[in-house]
Amino acid sequence: IEPLEALTAWVITQLKSPNAVTVGTTVPAIMTLTSATEGRQIFAASGGIKYLSRQLRQREKSKSSSGSSGSERKANSSVQQLYELAFCLWCLTYELNNFADVRADFAKDGLPVMALVELVSSAPREKVVRVALAALRNLATCSADIHPEPDMPRIDSKVFLGEMIACGLMKAIKLLRDRQFTDPDIVDDVDKLHKLLADNFKEMTRWEVYQNEVETGQLSWGSTHTEAFFKENAKMMEGKDGDFKLVKILISLLSSNDEDISAIACFDLGEFCRHYPNGRSIAK
Repeated sequence: IEPLEALTAWVITQLKSPNAVTVGTTVPAIMTLTSATEGRQIFAASGGIKYLSRQLRQREKSKSSSGSSGSERKANSSVQQLYELAFCLWCLTYELNNFADVRADFAKDGLPVMALVELVSSAPREKVVRVALAALRNLATCSADIHPEPDMPRIDSKVFLGEMIACGLMKAIKLLRDRQFTDPDIVDDVDKLHKLLADNFKEMTRWEVYQNEVETGQLSWGSTHTEAFFKENAKMMEGKDGDFKLVKILISLLSSNDEDISAIACFDLGEFCRHYPNGRSIAK
C-alpha cells in the first residue's frame, strides 16, 4: 500500500497544477491507479475526485475558448486529455456502491456532475461523450443500500439525478437523442438517462428544482425565477437550519463571470427582499 500512497500523493500534487502539460504527464499514472479497486479507494480518499473534476472543467473551458485559432493538432491533444480525465472519473464511479465516502466526494459541491454534464453538452468527440454518459449513468443508478453509512447523510442516485437536472442535463440528453451515434452503448445510456431524469423530475417539487439549481450554481431563467414563485416560497429560503444558505449562495453568485447567472442571482435576491419580512437586512 505504501508505494500506492506515495504515487497517489505525487499525482494529487500534479493535478493541482493549472498547466495542461504537467497534468498530461500525470494521466498515465492516474489511469493505472484507477484501474483497480485498491488504487481507486486510495485516490478517492486523497481528494482525487475533486481535483479530477476541476481539471476536466478547466480543460473543457480552455478548449472552448481556444476556438478555431488553435491548430488541429493542439485541439486533438486537448480532446484526448479530456477523454483520459473523463475515463478516470468513470472508473471511480464503480466504487459508488462500495463506499459511502466515494458517494459523498462525488456529491461535494456538485462539481463532478457539473464537469460531466458540461462534457456531454459540448460533445467534443463521440468517445468523450461515451465515457461521460457512462459515468453519469453509474451516478444515476447508484445505491446507498449496499454499503450504508449510518453516521452520514444518505447520498444515492436521487441526489445525483437532482444535480443533473439542475445542471441542464435533460436538455443535453434531448439533443443527443436527435443525433445518430454508431456506438450502441451511447444510445443505450442516452435512453436510460432520459427515462431516469424524466421520472425523477416528475417527483420533484418546484422548490426542490430551485434548490438544486442554486446549490449547483447553474442558474437559468425559468418558472422558478419569477415574482409568483417567491411570493409562494420566500419563507423556504430560511433553510432547514435557519441559516439562509441559499441566500448566501446567491450573494456569492453575484460575482459570477457568467452574466446570465449574476443577473438571475440579483433578481432572486431582489424578490427575496421584497417578499420575506426584513429580507433586505438579512441579505445585507
